[in-house]
Amino acid sequence: MTGADWLASLAAEDVVLGRVSTAERVADFVRTRVMEGDLLPGTRLSEEVLRTALGVSRNTLREAFRLLTRERLLVHEHSRGVFVRTPGEADVVDLYAARRVIESGALNAWPTAPEDKRQKVRDAVRFQKESAEAERWNDVATGNMRFHQAITGLVGSARLDEEVQRLLAELRLMFLHMGDPREFHENYVLLNREILALADDGEVAAAGEALRKYFDVAEHHLLTRMRSHG
Repeated sequence: MTGADWLASLAAEDVVLGRVSTAERVADFVRTRVMEGDLLPGTRLSEEVLRTALGVSRNTLREAFRLLTRERLLVHEHSRGVFVRTPGEADVVDLYAARRVIESGALNAWPTAPEDKRQKVRDAVRFQKESAEAERWNDVATGNMRFHQAITGLVGSARLDEEVQRLLAELRLMFLHMGDPREFHENYVLLNREILALADDGEVAAAGEALRKYFDVAEHHLLTRMRSHG
């Protein structure tokens, strides 16, 4: 789905958040669409279309835009409007530094995490594997997001969950900037399965080391692709 298609679908679906909707809820709605891959870097967000489709005031929408701009998901260009941001190399380095700390620490909670939390990690890996077999590569990317969200979810902290949701939304923009989703995501399906298998076998330290290597590979991959695109 292109950015234009997504904006057009809002009116058709009659999406309404209600009069009590806050800027945070609007921001969460847009952030989720970024994470699902519906909005490409560089997409212009029409204030009028969004305001009408979501049933919110102009001030609420603009506050949501401000929140998402602080999260580095949107950028305001004078006299042109609000656009989905295109991340750069410095963003990749900073984001992966944060992910190493958060997700590596969260994975240590595997042995004591509730079974339903561990099952979410398994479900994400299964969804990603099935999507790859069906060659649904955008879904593979979505499954990757779910996998890393589920790892953080092992801790059971709403604050960490919210922070990682913001980080992964920015990460999805980096992925979309890379072009062919199959070329970028195919190898990570196996890596995620290996991390899960180690955790399920009780080898949490080895799973953590595999996750750290995963981050090294993914960061290098992203930086290399960005540099090759000039």
